[in-house]
Amino acid sequence: MPTEHAPERVIASPDEDFPRWYQDVVAKAELAEGGPVRGTMVIRPYGYAIWERMQADLDRRIKEAGASNAYFPLFIPESYLRREAEHVEGFSPELAVVTHGGGRELEEPVVVRPTSETIINASFAKWIHSHRDLPLLINQWANVVRWELRPRLFLRTSEFLWQEGHTAHATRGEAGEFALKILREVYEDFMVDVLAIPVLTGRKTARERFAGATTTWTCEAMMRDGKALQMGTSHELGQNFSQAFDITFLDDQGRRNHVWQTSWGVSTRLMGALVMAHGDASGLCLPPAIAPVEVVVLVVRAEGGTVERAESIVAELRSKGRRVELDARADTSFGRRVVSWELKGVPLRVELGPRDVAGETAVLARRDTGTKSTVPMGELAGRVSEELRASQQAMLANAVLRRERATSEASTLDQAIAAAQKGFAVLPASLLASGGEERLNSAGVSVRCLRRSDGSLPDAEVPEGADDLEGAGGADGKLVAIAAKAY
Repeated sequence: MPTEHAPERVIASPDEDFPRWYQDVVAKAELAEGGPVRGTMVIRPYGYAIWERMQADLDRRIKEAGASNAYFPLFIPESYLRREAEHVEGFSPELAVVTHGGGRELEEPVVVRPTSETIINASFAKWIHSHRDLPLLINQWANVVRWELRPRLFLRTSEFLWQEGHTAHATRGEAGEFALKILREVYEDFMVDVLAIPVLTGRKTARERFAGATTTWTCEAMMRDGKALQMGTSHELGQNFSQAFDITFLDDQGRRNHVWQTSWGVSTRLMGALVMAHGDASGLCLPPAIAPVEVVVLVVRAEGGTVERAESIVAELRSKGRRVELDARADTSFGRRVVSWELKGVPLRVELGPRDVAGETAVLARRDTGTKSTVPMGELAGRVSEELRASQQAMLANAVLRRERATSEASTLDQAIAAAQKGFAVLPASLLASGGEERLNSAGVSVRCLRRSDGSLPDAEVPEGADDLEGAGGADGKLVAIAAKAY
């Protein structure tokens, strides 16, 4: 029989049924639920509060990188997508197309935005005339639609939220530098420092490259079940779109040139990453930096002045900038309330009962470790700050350790396939040539990225005549591939 302090299990075990566990956490933590149209989702207030914190932090970083926000239409003329052949071919299976509007058949079908390269470049062609107009750095926060056949909330939905950056530059070098700036200084730093999720950065193979790009850079993370999740990408588009949309400028010598471009984005998929990277048998587990509620002050029993003292604790912590919520509900048992807050992943609980008030103490309980400690009331605010800092650091360290333990070196394709059943396989990129990548794909394993064996990024451009998988340069000249099963 479950006790008051240990109610019955409300979610599946992540060790026994990880997919069911994920669905349970998303539902029971009140993050999201399915919408009325298959593949769509309703993001609930608590889930949206997490997304808003992600959005605010990323928006600040993107603006610091020099980009400005704008907004472009949801509907895109079908003819726009057809201007860049590889782009339309890559997106055709996922497109939602509107053929009727206002009770009449449209003269030209319009596509519901799957990504905005084409419609933004139509504007760039009107805005860019001279080298003085460059670089042009634009970001958009929007929804996109990609018709998903196998939906999973946050990970793959037919409609999702994201930011998409689009830039134009005078030279290939400037475009390449900016694409990497976004990858490393915006995306990677945010994922590591805020989400406490370590990522591997590298270059996608030609097979995995974004449709219409010359180079795709990626951030890849390992989830708790050993599978990979693509967290965000930054693309070098070369002059593919600028030629298709005739985006040219006069340089300082009076010569007309096509611009060089980038595009980059992250989406609400990051919400799924938070669940799968840090969650456990008790539910969601949020790093303090991203948690909408950092601390919940939980009244054990509403007697002996506990509610009044709890209210004063909440006021003190809020005065120090903490995101705090008070839970003094008398109609729900203490045990069930603990389970509820653990499900929501709140990093720290302050538990306060009549004995604590009488003894001028409080109990601190950390979500990530489950440890509890009794703290004198006068030291509470300082200890809260210390525990939140420690929790953020520990969650990142633990995620790094899990990845290291589930990463194996492989010297053959068979070894890589075997290693990828439980985590990441690191193999020589040369093994992917001559059908090697197809062999991995047929076994349900994909190449997540290419990087050098010393951890540095490979060249963006492959020398003319060289194989995409041979690469060049680096401290030891060795290009390796990270292979894994993926979401």
